[in-house]
Amino acid sequence: MRVCIYGASSTKTDKRYIDAVERLGELLARRGHSLVYGGGGSGLMGAAARGFTKGDGHIIGVVPHFFDVDGILYDKCDEMVRTDTMRQRKQRMEDEADVFIITPGGVGTFDEFFEILTLKQLGRHCKAIVIYNICGYYDKLQEFMNVAFEENFITDVTLSLYEVTDNEKDIIDYIENYEGKELSIKDTKHV
Repeated sequence: MRVCIYGASSTKTDKRYIDAVERLGELLARRGHSLVYGGGGSGLMGAAARGFTKGDGHIIGVVPHFFDVDGILYDKCDEMVRTDTMRQRKQRMEDEADVFIITPGGVGTFDEFFEILTLKQLGRHCKAIVIYNICGYYDKLQEFMNVAFEENFITDVTLSLYEVTDNEKDIIDYIENYEGKELSIKDTKHV
């Protein structure tokens, strides 16, 4: 299965996050999965790629041309897909992936998560989405989503479209056993 991992590219990311994502990448690769990701060599993006390299997994990096700057890209990708824009980059990763794992990150990671969640809510895909909640990083996001539910801005259907866990075994079990239910606009018109 092709696993898209979203996450921070920051060089200042704490080692706890780096180690957890690298370990997850290695475990996924050892189970025969491949990585589709943003092509970066640092932060959690780099950690995911290093993990897949350790586990002998196939790695597809997807990067816009303007990221061709020394030291930014992971140099051990099996394939490096070049795009003209960030939008094309996201689209390519979305199309290539069978599942999505969101690791801690900043605005770019939030954007990627909410876009794939929105697309799933609109019935444009039925792929698994998992938030890897390392060190409780996404606790406040989950609180916010619950507030949105309580205030009737989203429904319980939206909350059921993704899984949140801090356990790598649970992530692997979830994605490997996931049976997506296809939604239509009619199903989600009040989501």
